[in-house]
Formats: sequence, structure tokens, C-alpha cells
Amino acid sequence: MAQQKRLTRLFVHLLLFTGAALMILPFGWMLLTSFKTVTESTSMNPFVFFPSVWKWENYVEVLQQNNFFRLYWNTFAMVFLRIACSIVFSAMAAYAFARLKFPGRNFFFGLVLFQMMVPTQIFIIPQYLMVDSLGMRNTIFALLFPGLVSAFGTFLLRQFFMGLPKELEEAAKLDGCNIGQTFVRIMLPLVRSGMVALGIFTALFAFKDLMWPMIVNTNSNAATLSSALAKIQGAYSVDYPELMAASVLAIAPMLVLYIIFQKQFIEGVATSGGKL
Repeated sequence: MAQQKRLTRLFVHLLLFTGAALMILPFGWMLLTSFKTVTESTSMNPFVFFPSVWKWENYVEVLQQNNFFRLYWNTFAMVFLRIACSIVFSAMAAYAFARLKFPGRNFFFGLVLFQMMVPTQIFIIPQYLMVDSLGMRNTIFALLFPGLVSAFGTFLLRQFFMGLPKELEEAAKLDGCNIGQTFVRIMLPLVRSGMVALGIFTALFAFKDLMWPMIVNTNSNAATLSSALAKIQGAYSVDYPELMAASVLAIAPMLVLYIIFQKQFIEGVATSGGKL
């Protein structure tokens, strides 16, 4: 029995190691390609896996051609503001839908669910017209605008609020708390794991958002990392080493954040029942 358990454990570890290797392989290939020449990156016969000479000039050229500090600032400002707005407004709406009784509650929550069911591309034109009428194109606010309210966040946090016992609100009411105090001091701290999960998903969705930044911010000084990478890729010819170098620089901050907050990432995803 002990030997069978060891063999089973060995098989499971080999399976997990194979899956991890397959997941890491594209990132390793991207990193190696960023140090190659254009000829090596497109050569198929012979196939070049490791660069003959590690060409650091690809990173220098990418940094000279693109203002990455500005791109980092635009991207992380968008991510931070979307996280803040999503958590604040989604928590208030979720608490109202989950714990308060008011006329039309189910109807309005149905509208929230309807927004989750339809493709997000439907809202691009109305959102663009609103941002344009406000004169806010090529600004951080334009990047933030679609993330001011999150239907997904409202639905997610509503499930957390519905799982809390009613006795907590009754006890708070007996202690003299009004609705706002009950929400802020009693209920909100109890859904902290849900807010962490929402923050993680919001950060991921915002970081990889491509279509909206390309449409609303055409100025290079107001671009994000994703839209800047899309512009680096040419229509007829692509310098793959420089493109891969730019991709490495783009994902590096997010990778560092994941390594630092790995425990919070895993706990948040596991608590929400979602997946990355």
C-alpha cells in the first residue's frame, strides 16, 4: 500500500509538472525570442531555440521608441481607479440588492444580470459618445469610464452579502446603528475576501483591456501597455524580437505583483469560486 501511494503521488507530481511546463513554455519562448535577431526568430530550418548571441539591444531600442514610464503610469492609474470604483460602487449596490427591500429590487437586479449576459462590445459606441460629449478623450478618466460600475462585481458581492446571517443586522440595529453604519462597520468587513477577489478580477480585466483604450485614447501619451503593444506590431512586417521585448517589459510589473501577493491572489480566486 505504501509503495502504491508513492507511485500514485509520483504520477500526480509528474502530471502537474508537465502541465506547469506547458504553461511556462510560451513565456520562456517569449523571453528567449526577445534576445534573438529577426533572422533567428523567423528561422524554421534550422529551428533556433536559444539565441546565438544575446541581443540586449532589442530592449534598448524598445525603450527608446516607446515611453514605457508613461505607459506604466497610464495602465496602473487605470487599474487602480477601476479597482477602487468597482469595489466601492459594487459593494453598495450589492448590499442594497441583497439586504434591503425596496420597490423594483428584482427588476433592477435583472437589469444588472442582463448587462452580464450581452457582449461588452454593444456598449462601446454609447460609452464613446458619452466620453466624447464630456470632452474627456485621451485622458485617464476615459480609460476609467467603463469600469465605474461593475455588473460582475455587484453580482459577486451580492452572493457574499446574502450568505451573512440576519442576526448581525438586527444586533446592529439594537445598538443604534443606521443602515450606513451597519453597512460600513458590520457587513463590509465580513465580505473582505469577496472584495479581494473582485479586486483581483478587476485588475486582470483592466490590465488586458485592448479595444477600449485603442478607441478612446488615440494619443500616444494617453495609451496603455496593451494598446501600445498592438501598435508596435506592424501591418506587413513585424520585428518579433522587439515585440517580444516590449511584451516582457509590459508583463514584468504584473508578474512582480503576483509574486509578492501570490497568497492573496490564490485565496481570492478560491473564495470566489472563479478562475483566472
